[in-house]
Amino acid sequence: MLFIIFFTASAYSQKEERRVISNVIDLRECLRIGLENNFDLQIARNQELVSENNVTLGNAGYLPQVSVSSGYNLRSSNTDQIPAEGDEVVENRNSNTQTLDAGINLNWSLFEGFRVQTNYKRLKELQSAGELYTRLEMENLIANLTAEYYNYVQQQIRLGNLQYAVSLSKERLRIVEARYQVGSLSRLDLQQAKVDFNADSSQLIQQYEILNRSRIKLNELMGVDVESEFIAQDTTIIFNESLAKDELFDRTMAQNTFLQISESNLTLSELELRNLRSRNYPYLRLNAGYGFTHYNYNSGNLERQRNWGPNVGLTLGYTLFDGFNRKREQKNQQIIIRNRELEVERDKLVIESDFANMWMAYQNNIELTNLEIESLENATINYEIAMERYRIGDLSGLELREAQNSLLEAEQRLLTAQYNTKLYEISLMQISGSITTFLQ
Repeated sequence: MLFIIFFTASAYSQKEERRVISNVIDLRECLRIGLENNFDLQIARNQELVSENNVTLGNAGYLPQVSVSSGYNLRSSNTDQIPAEGDEVVENRNSNTQTLDAGINLNWSLFEGFRVQTNYKRLKELQSAGELYTRLEMENLIANLTAEYYNYVQQQIRLGNLQYAVSLSKERLRIVEARYQVGSLSRLDLQQAKVDFNADSSQLIQQYEILNRSRIKLNELMGVDVESEFIAQDTTIIFNESLAKDELFDRTMAQNTFLQISESNLTLSELELRNLRSRNYPYLRLNAGYGFTHYNYNSGNLERQRNWGPNVGLTLGYTLFDGFNRKREQKNQQIIIRNRELEVERDKLVIESDFANMWMAYQNNIELTNLEIESLENATINYEIAMERYRIGDLSGLELREAQNSLLEAEQRLLTAQYNTKLYEISLMQISGSITTFLQ
C-alpha cells in the first residue's frame, strides 16, 4: 500500500492557476508528444531512412551501368606533299573534316568473387542496424521522458508538502502571537516562530524554482516550447511491485537493443571479411555498346562517310600479385572480428552486471518505501499529538518544531524512496527491451 500525498496549487495566483490548470497532462500524452516532436529521434529516423534507401540492387552492384555519349569534332588541316623526285610540291589548304559520333555503352560485372552478393547482405545489415539505432534512441527518449515526468510529479508533491509545512508554521505563529499578546509567551518564542515560518517559506520559494526547471526539461524532451505550462495529472508515484526477475532477465539477454547493436557490428565485420576474400577470385566483366559515326569532308575523293554497329566483349582477369596487401587486409579483418566477438561477450557481462545491480536496488527501494510509509504514519500521529499538547501549553515551541520537521522529513524520505523505486523500474524495463509498455 502506498501513502498518497495530494498536491494542491493554492499558492499560485489566480491568474497562474487559470493558465496552468487549463492544461493537465499525463505520462502517455507526454510520450506521444515526445515521440512525435523530439529532435534527436527525428534525426535518428532520418538516418534510418538513408540506410533503408541504400538497400538497392544497383547499390550492391547487381545491375549494369549504361551510359550514352555523343560528340562533334571539327578538324582543319594544311598539308604540303613534297615528292621524292623533286617534282612540284602539292599544297592542300583548309582541309576540314567534321565528325559526329554517338553511342550507348554497357558495363556489367558478371562475377567478382561473390562481392556483389556480400555487398547486398551488408546493405541489409546496415538497414537493420539503422532500425536498431532508431529503436535505441526511442527507448532512451521514453525512459528519459518517463523519469522526468515522475520527477515533475515528485516536485509537485514536494511543493504540496512544503505548502503544508508553511501552513503549519503559520498556525504555530498565530498561536504564539495570541499568547504573546496575553503575556503567556516571551518575545523569544515569537521571534523563533517567525524564523521558522520564514525558513519554511524560503524552502517553498526554492521549490517553485525546482518545479519550473523540471517543467522546462520536460518541454525540451517533448520538443515543444520550453515556456509551455502544465501540471501533471498524477498526484502520487505508483510503481509496479510485481516484476518477475527471471522473466525480465531472459528478455534482457534476448531483446536488449544495445546488445543487438553489438551483435550487428560483429555481423558487419564478418561481411567485410567476405568482401575482402572476394579479391581472391578472378573477375568477369561484360562490355557492350552500339555506336554511330558520321564524317563530312571538303576535300579528297569522299564527301561523307558513316560507320555504325554494335560491339561486345568479355574481360576475364585476375590479380596475381598486389604486394601481399590482400593477405594483410584479411588478417587484420580477422583480428577485428575477434575484437567484435570479445566486445559482444563484454557487453553481455556488463548488461548482466547492470541488471543485477538494478534488481537489487529495485528490491531494496520497495522495502525502503514500505518502511517509510510506516515512518510517515508514526510521524503524522506524533505531530498531531504534539500540536494538541502545544495548543494547551504542555509543549514548547522547539519540541513542536522538531515534530513538524520530523513529519516533513518523513514525507520527503517516502517521496524519495517512491521516486527511486520508479527510476529502477524504468531502468529494468529499458534494459529488458520492454520500455514501450509505458506507452500502453
